[in-house]
Amino acid sequence: MGAPCQAERRKFRHSNRKEADLRLSNASLDRLPGHVRRPGYDRSRVASGIVHLGIGAFHRAHQAVVIDDLLTAGATDWGIVGASLRSSDTQDALAPQDCLYTVAIRSGAGTEHRIIGSVLQTEVARSNPAQLIARMADPATRIVSLTITEKGYCHTPQTGELDSNHPDIVHDLANPDAPRSAPGFIVAALARRRAAGVAPFTVLSCDNLSANGHTVKRILMQFAHLRSPELGTWIADRVACPSTMVDRIVPETTDADRAAVSSELGMTDAWPVITEPFTQWIVEDNFPGGRPDFARAGVQLVADVTPFEHMKLRLLNASHSALAYLGYLAGYETIAETMTDDRFAAFAHGVMNDAAVTLSMPEGTDLAGYSASLLERFANPALRHRTWQIAMDGSQKLPQRLLGTMQDRLRQGLPVDTHALAVAGWMRYVTGSDEKGQAIDVRDPIAAELAAIAKIAGPVAERLAPALLDVRTVFGEFGNDPRLRSAVTHALARLCELGARQAVQAWRPSLHQV
Repeated sequence: MGAPCQAERRKFRHSNRKEADLRLSNASLDRLPGHVRRPGYDRSRVASGIVHLGIGAFHRAHQAVVIDDLLTAGATDWGIVGASLRSSDTQDALAPQDCLYTVAIRSGAGTEHRIIGSVLQTEVARSNPAQLIARMADPATRIVSLTITEKGYCHTPQTGELDSNHPDIVHDLANPDAPRSAPGFIVAALARRRAAGVAPFTVLSCDNLSANGHTVKRILMQFAHLRSPELGTWIADRVACPSTMVDRIVPETTDADRAAVSSELGMTDAWPVITEPFTQWIVEDNFPGGRPDFARAGVQLVADVTPFEHMKLRLLNASHSALAYLGYLAGYETIAETMTDDRFAAFAHGVMNDAAVTLSMPEGTDLAGYSASLLERFANPALRHRTWQIAMDGSQKLPQRLLGTMQDRLRQGLPVDTHALAVAGWMRYVTGSDEKGQAIDVRDPIAAELAAIAKIAGPVAERLAPALLDVRTVFGEFGNDPRLRSAVTHALARLCELGARQAVQAWRPSLHQV
């Protein structure tokens, strides 16, 4: 995966100075330097078979790369139509590039650049909802996949149930042909296929939800039932929603990243994505309408994703969130910077250790090796994965990443001090003020509610922790558990008294190790 030598780069850049204002596109592919990998197939012969909702950086660095591999291997009917539910930024950037973009894979050894061609078209859902519904209702569409983040499902994370009072759900029930939400679009398209006698597409969630396939199926059934009980029953009986586990670190692309990639290409790419070498996709093999030959591109097809999903949520995502909140409070901008502090690296490992005893993995699973690989990936200095970015939408993430482990450990009679400190980090973060009194730009669906609670409680752990634990959309009934309340309140008091660095240093690991 080595990068080209410096002499080759200088030679290419010098010879292409006059072309520096070129834009990446089908027409400019043959002007790319030889070390840049490009689509190994005729894009004009590829038909779309997948509609993807939420065409952000993660999808373009993960699932779209897998499909690009399969198109290179000879598939012709699994191209992607990507839709943004709200913003037009992706379409504005990719449309002039014929939907081509660069994946820059960074490691300590250098950066590999690859052009991805599997996205054939982009749409903005709210600009033309009828067009997107028609695309999804087309019999050629056999899979509708999603990376819309936890909040895009319009559900209550603690229960996994549809939030029927969510503003977008209320709107979509009143305006079924002009929806705003992902459930609204999916059900509208399924209703049209049902009316036309067309078999349903498979709904493939690729988000970090607990039992994401079961969760999205339940949400769709509940939403459809509110539209029509018959439609709800049809979806329950006919629509497949396989569960998945996805894994690849994809930081937010910065202006400096765009400039570096464009310089490497010798032409402008307005919307590249930055990622790491590691990638993993585990999929429940349940596709009645057909699917790509995923295994050919390294996807692991299994009968039950649940153990792998729990492993990832409770080891990777939980430790990532813990590093994000506590690292941000300690003044670290990125995860890699946080990991240079041995105290935080040890704490991340402690989160994994405590979670490991709650997992039931298939025989032969190497949890110690997986944990070690995560620590190495977090420390990758070539990735600038901002703590602030990972800290977003914590109210949606805590139940799956941290609270489930805490419940299981308490059931086993084990302490929860490690995870309590991570939860306390979230509580301290959502007050909106850091340890130096500087404002924190808290991005969360219930940020206003959390800020109001923090303002009333003040920076007093004995008031703030119980008040936040009473937020039922995050903690549910678990928030009433006296063992949880005691552990989190104590951890928050230590965090407020000592600061993040000293609180992490004072932390002591549990006895069990992986």
